Amino acid sequence: MVPFRGDGAYTCACAQRQREAPVVTASPPALDRRAVAAWCLFDWASNAWPTVATTFVFAAYVTREVAPNPEVGTAWWGTATAIAALIVALSSPITGAIADRAGRRKPWIAGFTVLTVAVSCALWTITPEPAALLPAVILAALGVIGFESSQVFYNAMLPEIVPPRWIGRVSGWAWGLGYAGGLGCLGTCLGLLVLPDPPLLPLDPAAAEPVRFTGFIIAAWFALFSLPFFWRVPDRPSAGLSYGAAARAGMAQLRRTLAELLPRHRRVAHYLLARMLYTDGLVTLFNFGGVYAAGTFGMGFQDILVFGIVLNVTAGLGAAAFAFVDDWIGPKRTIVLALIGLIGVGIAALLVQTPTGLYIAGSFLGIFFGPAQAASRSLMARMAPAAERAEMFGLYALSGKATAFLGPFVVGWVTYLAGSQRVGMATILVFFLAGLALLLPLKAPAQEGAG
Repeated sequence: MVPFRGDGAYTCACAQRQREAPVVTASPPALDRRAVAAWCLFDWASNAWPTVATTFVFAAYVTREVAPNPEVGTAWWGTATAIAALIVALSSPITGAIADRAGRRKPWIAGFTVLTVAVSCALWTITPEPAALLPAVILAALGVIGFESSQVFYNAMLPEIVPPRWIGRVSGWAWGLGYAGGLGCLGTCLGLLVLPDPPLLPLDPAAAEPVRFTGFIIAAWFALFSLPFFWRVPDRPSAGLSYGAAARAGMAQLRRTLAELLPRHRRVAHYLLARMLYTDGLVTLFNFGGVYAAGTFGMGFQDILVFGIVLNVTAGLGAAAFAFVDDWIGPKRTIVLALIGLIGVGIAALLVQTPTGLYIAGSFLGIFFGPAQAASRSLMARMAPAAERAEMFGLYALSGKATAFLGPFVVGWVTYLAGSQRVGMATILVFFLAGLALLLPLKAPAQEGAG
């Protein structure tokens, strides 16, 4: 990977950093296929949490059966997850900068993995009564913090385990595998616990035990399938700093990075701003897809569940299929193609009049949804300076969370004022267009097309 080259002032700043604390750097790695496979498998393992807990099963259980009514449950759940996202957004650059100075990434990933697994097990304690609502949303927030924070350090390891010409395809394969792993865990939970009547395991449906037991399935899935990552994937060596010294050096580095972001990392700042806009559209599209299907097309719970699974399957297939395209034409161009596809298919989804038409449009939306996310990670991996990757991926997490409220806010109020979900959902296209307009003039990294 070719680091960003600046002027003499940047050279002096780097010299000052070297005097303050050692920075662990590495040359482009040779390809270790087993290590790459183990790294990708962590995506398969970790996506059990967002798929089962925060998207399909446990979120619906809390809002429908734990809360006194769905409106209160939705408000509490949304507030808790928003607070968790804000904590991740603000803390990730700090913890990333500290990790860059300390050297190793895997201890951070292990800590946040243990947190997510423990929270998943604790979901068993959430009984179907209003008194359990506060513990439920606290656990949900802690789980979001654990999962999202682990991704910062996990993503930062990508350019350290594969050569530059493989970054795009490995990111795409892992992203597709993540969708598959989430759906695999969801299928296990639905097949064993939720859908059978009575459930296949000896659990009491009257006490919601089948749904509560899904937390143990999430925990086992995450813990078991993440083991190859911790056994096989190489980590950076320790820089030999105490935690206190690494924290002080990391905070100093973060202050310098933020102060010098525009003069020294202008392209990174440009990219993060563009990503912030189109990611708002992606997040809103994914979160409001089921709402749109229910409100405009009258779909029931099972139909919405199938619709969500279709979106996840096609997104995973799209991420995997475009993995080679990323290394062929570069991640920036891949994101541009994905955004153009999302805009075109999004217009079709707003015009269709039947549930069948929505299923078809949703399938194509998923195909472009996955590559937009996978190539975004690939582009950040190529642009981040080697000595500051975890910190840069912390800023990357910040760009994905800082304005995450904006898309849902705009869709909700435009829908209310216009009296039409179609008009409200059309605002998502504005986020895609704005992100695309900012992304187009971005100067692509030198590695683009290296594959």
